[in-house]
Order: sequence, then C-alpha cells, then structure tokens
Amino acid sequence: MSLILQALSVIIGLGFLVFIHELGHFLAAKMCKVNVVTFAFGFGPDLIKHTYKGTKYCIKAVPFGGFIGMAGETPDKATGAEGEYLSLVWYKKIWILFAGPFSNYIFAIFLFAFIFNVWGIVHSDTNCSIGYVVENSSAALAGLRSGDKIKSIDAVEINTWSDLIANLRSKAGKYAYFIIERGNNSFELNMLVAKNSLTKAGEIGVRPLKTKISFMESACLGIKFSIQQTVLPVIYLVNRVVSLKKPDISGPVGIIRLMADAAREGVQDYLKLIAFISIALGLFNLFPIPMVDGGMILLFLVEGIIRKQINAKVIQVYNTIGLILISAIFLLATYNDLLQLNIMKLFVK
Repeated sequence: MSLILQALSVIIGLGFLVFIHELGHFLAAKMCKVNVVTFAFGFGPDLIKHTYKGTKYCIKAVPFGGFIGMAGETPDKATGAEGEYLSLVWYKKIWILFAGPFSNYIFAIFLFAFIFNVWGIVHSDTNCSIGYVVENSSAALAGLRSGDKIKSIDAVEINTWSDLIANLRSKAGKYAYFIIERGNNSFELNMLVAKNSLTKAGEIGVRPLKTKISFMESACLGIKFSIQQTVLPVIYLVNRVVSLKKPDISGPVGIIRLMADAAREGVQDYLKLIAFISIALGLFNLFPIPMVDGGMILLFLVEGIIRKQINAKVIQVYNTIGLILISAIFLLATYNDLLQLNIMKLFVK
C-alpha cells in the first residue's frame, strides 16, 4: 500500500471516529431541544456549508474529527435563555455528554459484529489447523498449505491457536523447529519466524480456520468483546496506579503508526483497529477528568445532588484543571510513542 493511501486511511479513520462522537452529542442535543449553532466535520476554514433551521452544517478544510457548537455551552456565552445548553436541567446535560462516548461504543459494536459476520470467528477445534496461508510469508515459503496442522514447535506441543500465538510471540527473527501433520503423514521443518509489523510479535503468516456465524450472534459477540475491551484497560490502569508505576499508553503518534500498519495489513485488521480505537475514545471520554465528557458528567451529577446550578466560575476553574491534566496525559502518551520509535532514546540515557 502506498504512503498516500496509508495517510488517507489514518485521516479518514480518525476523522470519522471523532465525527461519530460529535454526531452522538448533536443528536442528543437536538433531542433535548438545544439550539445547535454549528455541526462541523473537520477543522479550519469552511469548504462546504449550508444553514438549515438555524444550524450551520459544514465540511472544513482539515478532515480531522469535528465538533458541534451549542448555544450557551460555556459560562461566558450563557445568558440563561431557553434553548441554551447550560440552561438545561442537570440530567439532560448529562445525557448530551454521555451520548458522544455512547455513539463510539455503538459504532465499535457494529464494526465487531460486521467483522465476525463477514470473516467469521476462529474455529474452536482442539487442534491448530491452518485455514489460510499468507502469500510470501514464512509459512508459504516453507510450503505449508490450508488444512495442515501444527503439532509442535521446538518440542512444545501445540493444541490450540492460542498455544501457537503464545509460542511464537518471543521468537520473532529466530528459526523454530516445527512438526506438521498433513493428512495421515507428518513432517519436520525449520522455519524463520517473522515479526508482525503491528504487534512486533513473532508470526509465520498463517490464519486459523474460521466459522461463519449469524449477524445476531455476531452482534452479541461484538457487545461481549466491547465490554472486555473496556474492563481490561480499566483493570490495567488501576493496577498501574496502585503499584505506582507509569502506565504504557499510546498517544496520537502511536495511534497514527498503528493505523498505517493496520491499513497495510488489510481491511479486516484496519476495521478491527478502528473498532478498538473507537472504544478507547469512548472510554477515555468517560473517565472523570475535568473538561472531558466524564468529568463534566461528574460535575453535573453533583449539580443534581445539591439541586443547585454550578457557579460559572467553578466551571471555569474546573475546566482549567482539566486542561492541565489532559495536557500532561498527552505529553506522557507522546513521550511513550517516541520511545517506541527510538527517537527519545537519542536524548535520554
């Protein structure tokens, strides 16, 4: 895949995910009868614009994400008039905030369901049967075929696909000794284990047998998978914080690199990564960090408990604290990304 196509896959992917997020806010705001001044795709100067019923819909020059502008959404713009965001009752403000991350989750579930329905799920048999051999891969060069079964690697028995992945993970760039079963015969071979450009783990270029499932089954599996991808990162972050260890998080640089790599690997890998990022975007926005959706949800939840509207100055201070926290998280994530690219190692010893 050319660099131009990889760049387009990153721009369109990230832009669409943020657009989906803002679309959730937009629809919820309309539902609550808030005057939405602007609904934009991208940033910068307008390329195309159209005003309908008081809302300017526009496509901007820089296709990264989007935003909505609501009447009275910040303390300095609020007048207390009907139709302004800050004039809403507390639970309606929470609903509009929650709708953004919720849209990211709905989109991720749909993507996972689509992937499982179109490409199927890994066959749950008790042997490591090859369903597909990637062209020009280590396995293809070694002569492996669809239907072959991997029995062992370096004298370690392989019973399932998980066994294969775990065994190869640390063998990238090394030769491994395989026993392969083909029909009623078995044979041995030495094979060079390649490195996956996305995960950096060892692989030989084979794919498992997969079973086609219905769209309803795919949707249920998509929901289950989305829940798992929410719970596991939260557990990881809690464990790192409790143990006073720096979490390994990716920022824009790392995400862009992963998306470019996934686009090069193929449509399935690209869509799967888009679904993962959509969940990550939704989850991050639900964290109780001032200024992001979760932090504002917490603020308006307090408003509902005390039954008194939060003072404008409190909101301004709260958002300033959030800006500082988000900037710190962004810098930490970018630092981790640069370390992964071996750039910071030139300056840090």
